[in-house]
Amino acid sequence: MKYLPIASELFITNRTKFIKFLKPNSVAIFTSNDAMPTNADGTMGFRQNSDLFYLTGIDQDNTMLVLYPDAVTKEHKEILFIKETNEHIAIWEGAMLNKAQGTTVSGIENVQWVSSFKGALQAFIYQTEHIYLNANEHARQGNVTQTAQDRLNMWIKEKYSLHKTERSAPIMHRIRALKTEHELALIKHACNITEKGFRRLLPFVKPEVMEYEIEAELIHEFVRNRSQGFAYGPIIASGINACVLHYVDNNKACKAGDVILLDVAAEYGNYASDMTRCLPVSGRFTPRQKAVYNAVQRVMNASIKMLTVGNTFEKYNLAVGELMTEELLQLGLITTEEVKAQKEKLPAYKKYFMHGTSHFLGLDVHDVGMFQEPMQAGMVFTCEPGIYIREEGLGIRLENNILITPTGQLDLMANIPINAEEIEDLMNK
Repeated sequence: MKYLPIASELFITNRTKFIKFLKPNSVAIFTSNDAMPTNADGTMGFRQNSDLFYLTGIDQDNTMLVLYPDAVTKEHKEILFIKETNEHIAIWEGAMLNKAQGTTVSGIENVQWVSSFKGALQAFIYQTEHIYLNANEHARQGNVTQTAQDRLNMWIKEKYSLHKTERSAPIMHRIRALKTEHELALIKHACNITEKGFRRLLPFVKPEVMEYEIEAELIHEFVRNRSQGFAYGPIIASGINACVLHYVDNNKACKAGDVILLDVAAEYGNYASDMTRCLPVSGRFTPRQKAVYNAVQRVMNASIKMLTVGNTFEKYNLAVGELMTEELLQLGLITTEEVKAQKEKLPAYKKYFMHGTSHFLGLDVHDVGMFQEPMQAGMVFTCEPGIYIREEGLGIRLENNILITPTGQLDLMANIPINAEEIEDLMNK
């Protein structure tokens, strides 16, 4: 890992929050993600299971966590299992954590090799009544690959079929949504790295620069600041490409007079940031481009003010839709007749603004959380309205990361240039 060590207090606190939601006499079991294969003897870059990382801070595969807070024997209350290291592994792959280092990272005293998991579990599992199993219960997930957690869940249900199994995901969604000061510092650090990458681009962008050259500038700046790289697949979309919401080819030349939509951000310590900015390839927006840009920014600024304690996503999304409707009317993109004739489930503004405005942000860029419940202090959301006009070859989206506070909100990206005039000035220095 490139990031600096994270204090184990974060993971100790997270485990304390989690076990408060367990039923009496319960055990919870988590496992790491697989190191996924590519071809021949290749593997993809490893990405830890976010829930396991949240509870332990361990960032390597073949890791398991067992939590049994009501255990009579102290050593059984929490056990960390890690991959056994040896000289051969150290030579070929680099040294894995030893047991003492596992304790230092996680704050868990009882650290064992993962090969002893089944035997260790057998010693106390029959004393428990409930087994909490984890799963990727995310509304957007569409994975068809069997994961390490899937295999573990199947084995547990077969081996201990008379136990009552429970779901860990609803608990994780609830507690992960409320960020601690340690987590906020990591997210803010990711935002600061993102800022460095963005500022690097401002004098670099010019007509005929390739989208992938911009991507290269960003990854250079991110990695040199201890980030693993992009928090998600970077979108570097010039001209009409900006109207493809998840454009990731990044292989076209940026033409004079066009606007580049950049949905790019760094991660740090597995925590994500998520930023979108738009740059005029020639260094100046045309009057029409600036009018659309400023319309999006007005919606963004007003939307941020609505990210407050007690607000609901239903009310929030309706209000954002009303703001966007008014801006599209002023831009001449929709008519009052279209608004009057719109259907409740397909409002007129959706023709030019077809995605949501906000999502949770944290260990995952589309982080887990309770969308059906009121907003709370400590939650971090993106705010990312956009207008996409295919007939004009123009797509504008702006996005910052917003912390809800007890008295309002804090923009974690307030120091990243966003006003059209400031961006023009910086590009032409």
